[in-house]
Amino acid sequence: MARVLVVYASDYGNTKKAAEVVAEGAKSVEDTDVVVKAAEDVGEADMTSADAVIVGTPVHMGSPDWRIKKFIDTVCSALWLKDAMKGKVAAVFATGGGFGSAGGGVELTLLGLLNNFAELGMFIVPLPKSTPGYSKGGLQWGPYGRSANENGEPAGVPDDSLEAAKHHGKHVARAAALLREAKVFE
Repeated sequence: MARVLVVYASDYGNTKKAAEVVAEGAKSVEDTDVVVKAAEDVGEADMTSADAVIVGTPVHMGSPDWRIKKFIDTVCSALWLKDAMKGKVAAVFATGGGFGSAGGGVELTLLGLLNNFAELGMFIVPLPKSTPGYSKGGLQWGPYGRSANENGEPAGVPDDSLEAAKHHGKHVARAAALLREAKVFE
């Protein structure tokens, strides 16, 4: 059974909503166990017992939320020292309300997160443009949900922009199951 851990931080519930949709997609893969946790509740054992980790964050000034940064600096850095995540699967998603059609800074935020997982030796799952819902909530690095209108005013993440997030969860779970079965790094 593949185990998928969805880690998130959320200010207004938008990233939590996206995390739940990502988890729904992962759960749609047969024989997959999915755990959703806030970043501040994730420890080393949560990470090492997972076959895949999907991290979501709100975008703050073009970078991840401070709780995600703390998770990376404390939990992930300790695992990096031990090479404990090598060969596992990683993916990311974000929500944001800045200016621009994806929300200002979302691409840099996703790339920054992916860099951390590359450092850990994890296999990164991108988001192909053929993914259903990509045009309303996708970048090649991962899905996003725009949480503000064109004037930057809070609007909440519309359900139709999260379709790509659901499929992303499914793709990540499938990749984790395949790598677990192949016993790539055992």
